[in-house]
Amino acid sequence: MPTSLQSLAARGQSPWVDYLSRGFVHDGDLAGLVADGVTGVTSNPTIFQAAIAEGDAYDEQMREVLRSEDDPKQVFLALAIQDIRAACDLLRPVYDRGDPSRDGWVSFEVDPHLAHDARATVEEAIALHRRIDRPNLFIKIPGTEAGLDAVEETIARGIPVNVTLLFSLARHRAAAEAYLRGLRRLRDAGGDLSAVASVASFFVSRVDAEADRRLDEIDGPADLRGTLAIANAELAYHAYREIFTGDEWSELQAAGASPQRCLWASTSMKNPERRDVTYVEQLIGPNTVTTMPRATLEAFADHGQVIDTLSTDVEGARRTFERFAAAGVDYDDVVAELERQGVAAFVASFQQLFDGIADKRSALVATTNGSDTS
Repeated sequence: MPTSLQSLAARGQSPWVDYLSRGFVHDGDLAGLVADGVTGVTSNPTIFQAAIAEGDAYDEQMREVLRSEDDPKQVFLALAIQDIRAACDLLRPVYDRGDPSRDGWVSFEVDPHLAHDARATVEEAIALHRRIDRPNLFIKIPGTEAGLDAVEETIARGIPVNVTLLFSLARHRAAAEAYLRGLRRLRDAGGDLSAVASVASFFVSRVDAEADRRLDEIDGPADLRGTLAIANAELAYHAYREIFTGDEWSELQAAGASPQRCLWASTSMKNPERRDVTYVEQLIGPNTVTTMPRATLEAFADHGQVIDTLSTDVEGARRTFERFAAAGVDYDDVVAELERQGVAAFVASFQQLFDGIADKRSALVATTNGSDTS
């Protein structure tokens, strides 16, 4: 009998896990999930910050790296890249199958401090792609205005991209257009379109959290709570199906291009009063990706229901938008605020990560010195 995750794949949706750590890769946990149907991995600064801060899994390598490097960012990259390569290698058989879904990807993010600097983002994307040196690597680039310029340039250079931190329909469409411009440039330069791909990471639960907070402030309609995120994602998927059709797209597809799939991110349920797998269950549809934190993935594997739910009521999604506007909740301001918060949160995680590396470095030095004098 297929697992719930394998049943998702049968519906055309790729289940990925939003987690990565050294133990997770090397102790067999990731391999077990791949056997159960997981076909990709996403990571971000917050995930790595927690992984490196906990326990001693990285201590031995950190001691080695610290002999020649003391810049916290470079120390972090040395540690994280080893995990990313190992995850890529583990998922390489999935990638090599050559399924139409183009799975087997592992995502690694550029420094979020660069979110508003297109040139620096491109330079770091190129450097990371070259350094990690795996064909099934996605470079994650935030979908800010500057980030979208970087997406086009990075795709034009033949580097696969996960466009992250997308909250608005306008930004999602702009990410698709940036991808298409990059593909056309790559094709015109004689590049191999079949070697690149992209996903658009459209964040879900944070939209409800912010919209519901604003509804509560104005004593808005109670039945609107918990409805904007799904409506937002449904309309993004509707746009995806419009964008990746037509003669121009058919020409790119014939040259080897694959569409930029919607990836549902931030799928954990923040409201304890609602079903824990709501966002996964309500966004199931073909040619999409859902990435889940481990707890959500395990919950879905245990009791998730697999039913096609996307695009069942596009007009209903539009009416939800109209009702929020009538209630006094400004959608454009909600998603703009979420983008600001998202970039700031990842920058803060990066800084915590650097501070944690500095603290661990001091502890390792103290331990080494203590051992030398004992």
